[in-house]
Amino acid sequence: MAPRAGIGYDSHRLVAGQPLVIGGVEIEHDRGLTGHSDADVLTHAVIDALLGAFGLGDLGELFPDTEEEWRGAHSIDLLRVVMGRLPGAVVNVDVTVICEEPRLAPHKAEMSSILARVLSAPVSVKASTNEGMGAIGRGEGIACIAVALVDAGDDLRRR
Repeated sequence: MAPRAGIGYDSHRLVAGQPLVIGGVEIEHDRGLTGHSDADVLTHAVIDALLGAFGLGDLGELFPDTEEEWRGAHSIDLLRVVMGRLPGAVVNVDVTVICEEPRLAPHKAEMSSILARVLSAPVSVKASTNEGMGAIGRGEGIACIAVALVDAGDDLRRR
C-alpha cells in the first residue's frame, strides 16, 4: 500500500429560496446553500480531499463555475465523475460539517451511507457548531473539512 492523505475544505452562504443539500441528503430548512452546483459543502470538501491526496488539483479546476455544464449539478454526481478518474483506491474519509443550524444528527447516518456507497470505503460524518463565532456562528453559512486516506498504488509512489 502507498498511503497518501488529502484535506478538503468548502463553505457556502445560506440564502432563502434554495434547497439545503449536505452529503447528498436534502434537508428541510428555511434556507439553503448557494453556489454554481447544488452547493453541497460536505461532498465538495470530500472531492477536494480526494483530488489533493492524488495530486489532481481541486474542485474548481475540474468543474469550473464558468462552465454552464456544471450549473445546478448534483455534487454526488460530481463525486462519481471524480471517482472514475482516481488512479487508486479510497481507504476511508472523515468529515466535520460546521454549522449552527440545522441540527445534522438525524441525517449523519444517511450522509455516511450515500458517500460510502459512492466511495466504496467507510465515511465518518461528524457535525459541530462554531459556538456563535464568526459568519458561520451567526448562521450565515455552512463549512466542512474533510480528510481522505487513499492507496495511491505503486505508480504514484514515485511522485
